[in-house]
Amino acid sequence: MTDLILHHYPTSPFSEKVRLILGVKKLPWKSVFIPPIMPKPEVLELTGGYRKTPFLQIGADMYCDSALIADVLEHLQPQATLYPEPEKGMSRILSQWADTTLFWAAMAWNLQPKGAAEVFAHAPPEAAKAFGEDRGKMSAGNMTRLRPADATSAYKSYLRRLSDMLDDKPFLLGEVPCIADFSAYHPLWYTRRIEAVKGILDLTPAVVDWMDRIAAIGHGQPEKFSAPEAIAVAQAATPLTVLTDSTFQDDHGIPLGSEVTVRAESFGLEETAGQLVAATRTHYTLARRSDRTGTVHVHFPRIGYVLRKAEA
Repeated sequence: MTDLILHHYPTSPFSEKVRLILGVKKLPWKSVFIPPIMPKPEVLELTGGYRKTPFLQIGADMYCDSALIADVLEHLQPQATLYPEPEKGMSRILSQWADTTLFWAAMAWNLQPKGAAEVFAHAPPEAAKAFGEDRGKMSAGNMTRLRPADATSAYKSYLRRLSDMLDDKPFLLGEVPCIADFSAYHPLWYTRRIEAVKGILDLTPAVVDWMDRIAAIGHGQPEKFSAPEAIAVAQAATPLTVLTDSTFQDDHGIPLGSEVTVRAESFGLEETAGQLVAATRTHYTLARRSDRTGTVHVHFPRIGYVLRKAEA
């Protein structure tokens, strides 16, 4: 198998989700640290515009969004499965809720003034300002952000509901962790890192115990790698997706071979432009080329992303 290269940074919640999935599947992987905020020239060289964290590189194929990355890793290593029967559909639905609704409530709580002050306590004042401006540009004013007071109520309710799910089993849907566990865990993991706000977790000790079980999985077998090395890997490779669904599903009236753009629906609105080479029931694939990378394929999940024909 071609090397798995994860482009991430240590404090990224969605990266922690993927690192744990690599751990539960006992997969070796190469670790490329990327900047938390723009500019990210080497990231954009590989993705063509997508700047959210993390993304997974396999040769000349770039897989964007943790939901699609999870599907890729499931295909490469079916055990331990992320989507156990008969709760396969439930695990995906719960995972999507956790990656969106739970995540944004948790982050509004986490980065309230006392939380943000701790996160940036050892950074120069301009760092906090730059981070806020960067995340503001990613949402471009089209997202409804919870205020800390509203987030407190929502987050406490969500933690209680997770606790209820753990009354009679070690993981959210059964005896083994599934995609729902990893998606629900990562925003809580970020909470636990911040002394000023982590006390909210003490209200649900069953959730804390579950978090300990997830954390014990670890991150598998990472090996340090560099962005220039990753670009060289892409340059030397030919795109060859590991995604198995290939039937064209035309929901937009855009034929394959068209010049298109893809971007996230609500957060991370930067577009990736390229030639549409796949549009299946689960994902889009764009082909693009640069002098440094050669031809690469950039893959996005359908859910949560917007496909448009490029303007002439």
